[in-house]
Amino acid sequence: MSAMPLALILSSFVAASRIGGAAQQYVLAAHHIDPVLVPTVMLGRSPAKGAHGQATPPDLFAQMLADVEADALFGLVDLVITGHFSSPEQVAIAADALARVQAAAPRAPVVVVDPILGDDPKGLYVTPQVALAVAERLVPLADWITPNLWELGHLTGGPIADAASAVAAARRLGRPALITSVPAGEGEIGLLYVDAETATLFAHPRLAHAPNGTGDLVTASFGAGLVEGLTPLAAAERAARAAHEATKAAQDWRAPELPIIALGERLVRPTAALRIE
Repeated sequence: MSAMPLALILSSFVAASRIGGAAQQYVLAAHHIDPVLVPTVMLGRSPAKGAHGQATPPDLFAQMLADVEADALFGLVDLVITGHFSSPEQVAIAADALARVQAAAPRAPVVVVDPILGDDPKGLYVTPQVALAVAERLVPLADWITPNLWELGHLTGGPIADAASAVAAARRLGRPALITSVPAGEGEIGLLYVDAETATLFAHPRLAHAPNGTGDLVTASFGAGLVEGLTPLAAAERAARAAHEATKAAQDWRAPELPIIALGERLVRPTAALRIE
C-alpha cells in the first residue's frame, strides 16, 4: 500500500443515505484511502424511499473525469470502483477513463466492478441499455466483480437459486467474484467468494430490517483490503465481517442507515462472527 493510496469511485452520490459511492467514500476513508468520487447521479435520499434525483449529463461526467485527470491523479490511482450508472453513455465514458487510468498508473490499479443492475424481486432497476453496456464494457475490464445473486444471474443468462449454481455461473463469466445476498443455512445470508480454484461462503444470521447499502460497503471494504495487500480471500472475509458488524450495529442502535462513521475502527477491524464453509 502506498503512503497515500487513492481510489477513484464512479457511482451515485446520495446526500442523506449511506448507500452508493457516497457511502464508499467513508468506508475507504476509514481505511486511510483517499476517495475521489465522480458521481453518476445525485439524490437527496435513497431511491428506495421514493427520491427523484438528477443523472449527471454525459458531457459533465466526461468533463469531471477530465478535470481529475488534469490534476495528474489518474497516475496515482490504486483502486477503481464502478457502481451505479444512469446511461450507456456514462458507461462508455467510464470504460474509456479506466483505460487512461491503467495507462497512466505506474502499477496496475485494482479494478472492482459492482454491476448495479437490479435485485430480486423487482428485477432491473436500470435500463436494459445500461445493463448491456455494463456487461459488455465494464465487466471484461474488472479484476473482481461484486454482484448480488440476481445480478450474477442476469449477467449469466438465468436465475440462480443457491451457492453451488452461483459458483458455476461466476466461473462461466470468467471473472473472480464476490457475490452478495447468497442463501446460506436456515435464517442465514452469505457472501460468496469465487475464483478459478476455490469457493468460500461466509454466512451470518439474516437480520430483519437491515439498512440498504451493505453491498456498497462490501465492495469498498473488499477493495480496501486488496489495496492494503491482503489476500483476496482475507479481504473477502473482512468485508463479510464488516457488513455483519454494520448491520448488527444499525439494529442495536436503531439507526435508519448503516452507521459507517460511528463504527470507525470497528469497520476496519471487525469482530462479528461468521460461519465459513
